[in-house]
Amino acid sequence: MNITVLCIGKLKETYWTQAVSEYEKRLSRFCSLTIRELKEERLPDRASQAQCQAVIEGESDALLKAIRPGSYVIALDVQGKALSSEGLAQKIDQLGLQGNSDLVFIIGGSLGLSQRLLAQADFRLSFSAMTFPHQMMRVILLEQIYRAFKMNHNEAYHK
Repeated sequence: MNITVLCIGKLKETYWTQAVSEYEKRLSRFCSLTIRELKEERLPDRASQAQCQAVIEGESDALLKAIRPGSYVIALDVQGKALSSEGLAQKIDQLGLQGNSDLVFIIGGSLGLSQRLLAQADFRLSFSAMTFPHQMMRVILLEQIYRAFKMNHNEAYHK
Protein backbone atom coordinates (compact mmCIF):
# COMPACT_ATOMS: atom_id res chain seq x y z
CA MET A 1 0.00 0.00 0.00
CA ASN A 2 1.16 3.52 -0.82
CA ILE A 3 0.42 6.17 1.76
CA THR A 4 1.05 9.84 1.16
CA VAL A 5 0.68 12.51 3.82
CA LEU A 6 0.21 15.90 2.20
CA CYS A 7 0.68 18.70 4.67
CA ILE A 8 1.11 22.42 4.80
CA GLY A 9 4.31 23.75 6.30
CA LYS A 10 7.59 22.30 7.43
CA LEU A 11 8.36 20.81 10.81
CA LYS A 12 10.78 23.12 12.56
CA GLU A 13 11.23 21.64 16.01
CA THR A 14 13.64 18.72 16.38
CA TYR A 15 11.27 16.73 18.59
CA TRP A 16 8.61 16.68 15.83
CA THR A 17 11.08 15.69 13.12
CA GLN A 18 12.49 12.92 15.32
CA ALA A 19 9.01 11.55 16.04
CA VAL A 20 8.10 11.61 12.33
CA SER A 21 11.37 9.86 11.46
CA GLU A 22 10.66 7.13 13.99
CA TYR A 23 7.21 6.43 12.53
CA GLU A 24 8.57 6.56 8.97
CA LYS A 25 11.04 3.84 9.97
CA ARG A 26 8.36 1.74 11.69
CA LEU A 27 5.91 2.08 8.80
CA SER A 28 8.48 1.03 6.19
CA ARG A 29 7.66 -2.62 7.06
CA PHE A 30 4.03 -2.17 6.07
CA CYS A 31 3.75 0.43 3.33
CA SER A 32 5.46 2.89 1.08
CA LEU A 33 5.17 6.21 2.93
CA THR A 34 5.69 9.63 1.41
CA ILE A 35 5.38 12.84 3.37
CA ARG A 36 5.09 15.89 1.17
CA GLU A 37 5.32 19.30 2.76
CA LEU A 38 3.79 22.15 0.80
CA LYS A 39 4.47 25.82 1.25
CA GLU A 40 2.58 27.60 4.00
CA GLU A 41 0.94 30.81 2.78
CA ARG A 42 1.97 33.98 4.58
CA LEU A 43 -0.72 35.64 6.64
CA PRO A 44 -0.33 39.29 7.62
CA ASP A 45 -0.69 40.31 11.25
CA ARG A 46 -4.30 41.18 12.06
CA ALA A 47 -5.48 39.62 8.83
CA SER A 48 -8.98 40.28 7.62
CA GLN A 49 -11.50 37.49 7.07
CA ALA A 50 -10.95 37.84 3.32
CA GLN A 51 -7.17 37.49 3.75
CA CYS A 52 -7.65 34.39 5.92
CA GLN A 53 -9.97 32.88 3.31
CA ALA A 54 -7.44 33.64 0.57
CA VAL A 55 -4.76 31.73 2.53
CA ILE A 56 -7.10 28.76 3.03
CA GLU A 57 -7.95 28.72 -0.69
CA GLY A 58 -4.32 29.05 -1.77
CA GLU A 59 -3.12 26.25 0.47
CA SER A 60 -6.05 24.04 -0.53
CA ASP A 61 -5.32 24.65 -4.23
CA ALA A 62 -1.72 23.51 -3.71
CA LEU A 63 -2.92 20.39 -1.87
CA LEU A 64 -5.44 19.54 -4.60
CA LYS A 65 -2.76 19.87 -7.29
CA ALA A 66 -0.50 17.47 -5.36
CA ILE A 67 -3.03 14.62 -5.30
CA ARG A 68 -2.31 11.87 -7.83
CA PRO A 69 -5.32 10.83 -9.94
CA GLY A 70 -6.94 7.67 -8.65
CA SER A 71 -5.86 8.21 -5.05
CA TYR A 72 -8.30 7.72 -2.19
CA VAL A 73 -8.26 11.04 -0.33
CA ILE A 74 -8.76 11.29 3.42
CA ALA A 75 -8.92 14.87 4.68
CA LEU A 76 -8.36 15.52 8.36
CA ASP A 77 -11.26 17.68 9.43
CA VAL A 78 -12.59 18.49 12.88
CA GLN A 79 -16.12 18.18 11.40
CA GLY A 80 -15.36 14.79 9.83
CA LYS A 81 -16.25 11.31 11.06
CA ALA A 82 -14.57 10.20 14.27
CA LEU A 83 -13.18 6.68 14.24
CA SER A 84 -11.63 4.62 16.99
CA SER A 85 -8.16 3.19 16.40
CA GLU A 86 -9.84 -0.10 15.54
CA GLY A 87 -12.18 1.74 13.16
CA LEU A 88 -9.28 3.36 11.34
CA ALA A 89 -7.54 -0.02 11.06
CA GLN A 90 -10.71 -1.51 9.57
CA LYS A 91 -11.07 1.44 7.17
CA ILE A 92 -7.49 1.04 5.90
CA ASP A 93 -7.93 -2.73 5.60
CA GLN A 94 -11.24 -2.38 3.70
CA LEU A 95 -9.78 0.20 1.35
CA GLY A 96 -6.94 -2.19 0.50
CA LEU A 97 -9.38 -5.05 -0.09
CA GLN A 98 -11.42 -2.80 -2.40
CA GLY A 99 -8.31 -2.07 -4.49
CA ASN A 100 -7.57 1.37 -3.06
CA SER A 101 -3.85 0.93 -2.60
CA ASP A 102 -2.94 4.61 -2.92
CA LEU A 103 -4.15 6.56 0.13
CA VAL A 104 -3.59 10.28 0.58
CA PHE A 105 -4.07 11.87 4.00
CA ILE A 106 -4.36 15.67 3.96
CA ILE A 107 -3.42 17.91 6.87
CA GLY A 108 -4.21 21.57 6.29
CA GLY A 109 -2.42 24.59 7.62
CA SER A 110 -3.24 26.49 10.78
CA LEU A 111 -6.43 27.91 9.23
CA GLY A 112 -7.72 24.58 7.95
CA LEU A 113 -8.95 23.37 4.57
CA SER A 114 -11.31 24.93 2.06
CA GLN A 115 -14.85 23.67 1.69
CA ARG A 116 -14.03 22.89 -1.95
CA LEU A 117 -11.20 20.55 -0.93
CA LEU A 118 -13.30 18.92 1.79
CA ALA A 119 -16.10 18.32 -0.72
CA GLN A 120 -13.66 16.55 -3.08
CA ALA A 121 -12.23 14.28 -0.37
CA ASP A 122 -13.41 10.68 -0.37
CA PHE A 123 -13.51 10.63 3.44
CA ARG A 124 -13.31 13.29 6.14
CA LEU A 125 -11.63 12.03 9.30
CA SER A 126 -11.85 13.73 12.68
CA PHE A 127 -9.39 12.88 15.42
CA SER A 128 -11.19 15.06 17.95
CA ALA A 129 -13.51 18.01 18.35
CA MET A 130 -10.44 19.77 19.76
CA THR A 131 -7.97 21.71 17.64
CA PHE A 132 -4.35 20.55 17.52
CA PRO A 133 -1.28 22.20 16.01
CA HIS A 134 -0.82 20.82 12.50
CA GLN A 135 2.76 19.78 13.37
CA MET A 136 1.49 17.62 16.23
CA MET A 137 -1.29 16.25 14.06
CA ARG A 138 1.27 14.84 11.65
CA VAL A 139 2.83 12.77 14.43
CA ILE A 140 -0.55 11.67 15.78
CA LEU A 141 -1.68 10.63 12.28
CA LEU A 142 1.49 8.60 11.64
CA GLU A 143 1.17 6.88 15.00
CA GLN A 144 -2.43 5.92 14.27
CA ILE A 145 -1.54 4.63 10.80
CA TYR A 146 1.24 2.55 12.37
CA ARG A 147 -1.18 1.27 15.02
CA ALA A 148 -3.66 0.34 12.28
CA PHE A 149 -1.09 -1.70 10.37
CA LYS A 150 0.02 -3.46 13.54
CA MET A 151 -3.61 -4.39 14.32
CA ASN A 152 -4.26 -5.50 10.75
CA HIS A 153 -1.21 -7.78 10.93
CA ASN A 154 -2.27 -9.20 14.32
CA GLU A 155 0.87 -7.87 15.97
CA ALA A 156 1.11 -6.67 19.55
CA TYR A 157 1.19 -2.89 20.00
CA HIS A 158 -2.37 -1.70 20.32
CA LYS A 159 -2.89 -2.65 23.99
